[in-house]
Amino acid sequence: MKQTGYQKNRKILFTAAGVVLALAAVFWVYTQGNPFLPGASSGEKTSSAAGSAGEPSGPSNPATGSSAVPASSSPAVSPLDGIFADYGVPAQKKLMSMSLKEKVGQVFVFRCPQTGAAKAAADYQPGGYCLMASDFSGKTTTQVQAALKSYQDASKVGMILCTDEEGGTVVRISRYPALRKTAFRSPQQVFRLSGLNGIYDDTVQKAQLLKKLGLNLNLAPVCDVSTDPSDFIYSRTFGKNASKTADFVRVSVSAYNSQNLSCTLKHFPGYGNNRDTHTGIAYDKRDYSVFQKQDFVPFQAGIDAGAQCVMVSHNIVNCMDPSRPSSLSLKAHEILRGELGFTGVIMTDDLSMGAITDFTAGKSPSVAAFTAGNDIVLSSDMARDFNALCAAVRDGTVSEQRLDESVLRILAWKYKMGII
Repeated sequence: MKQTGYQKNRKILFTAAGVVLALAAVFWVYTQGNPFLPGASSGEKTSSAAGSAGEPSGPSNPATGSSAVPASSSPAVSPLDGIFADYGVPAQKKLMSMSLKEKVGQVFVFRCPQTGAAKAAADYQPGGYCLMASDFSGKTTTQVQAALKSYQDASKVGMILCTDEEGGTVVRISRYPALRKTAFRSPQQVFRLSGLNGIYDDTVQKAQLLKKLGLNLNLAPVCDVSTDPSDFIYSRTFGKNASKTADFVRVSVSAYNSQNLSCTLKHFPGYGNNRDTHTGIAYDKRDYSVFQKQDFVPFQAGIDAGAQCVMVSHNIVNCMDPSRPSSLSLKAHEILRGELGFTGVIMTDDLSMGAITDFTAGKSPSVAAFTAGNDIVLSSDMARDFNALCAAVRDGTVSEQRLDESVLRILAWKYKMGII
């Protein structure tokens, strides 16, 4: 029977459709069974670069931490939350590239050596240096900048460079006219002259001076509540009640943050009317309710305002831990983390102070301080304290996971502040 033109065209279309379906079926079978194609049933493979241990699985932005580190190469530490959460990815990647000794170095801020500071930074790779008045004495701005740059250049990881520039009786830098024409007034004096606006402006000036010299952390503001001029700590405080001191702290932290300079809330859990811990052990016998209603209030204000660091005092506070100074007390740190919700970096006050040397009978307190929950140990005995903590990690007294938790937090802080 002779086919019409319509019948011929329909036959061609059916034939073509059959060929297309057959080809599609062959391609489907090939892709599902081919182990070298992504998504294959026998297991997905990626390029060797993307699959290398310690490398992100996708593009990473150090500022935001936009990609995750592969689980197989992640250290066994909990993900960061709170104030440094956005910087956990680059911090974790940096952590995985560090040796044990380099990680131990990160948890120390040493008092800056009077000689050979750059070499010591290269040898110990510390988390940072704390500079005292003697480090600025007789130097010009240019000389200080050059010295601090030499420390940074000697370190594989950007260093915390800090000092105590509180104003008033504690001024490490502005006491020298070559570095500032006039010394910073105490917070009490500034407030009497110009109120909280003056506090803000004064704090901005402190931050700008420190940044100009090459420092990146001020060990201030003092959050201790004291209204009695006979108290040891009074002249360094705001000199007002808890609520007004909280206002001072809140404004101060805001000013530091506006200049991208870190600050430190001190001295947790609150100094009260205790004796000077620079010279010996001090006991605080106040009830816990006093701390909740008074001493914690300015610290909470500073934490809520975005402070990234808290310093813990050496006072023995009976209602928290009657057997240890707060800086060596797990309970004091649990209160800071739990009750006040602090997620930033915790550091000790200087472990060379009399309250600690008397308590430890001259032995290194670095292991006790670290196991209590401090992230950073402020030390004046570089070799002794470094070696003690190193040995404790090696023999298992301090787990490497515990070390990694603090180092991760410190590195994330440094990323947040642009130190690395």
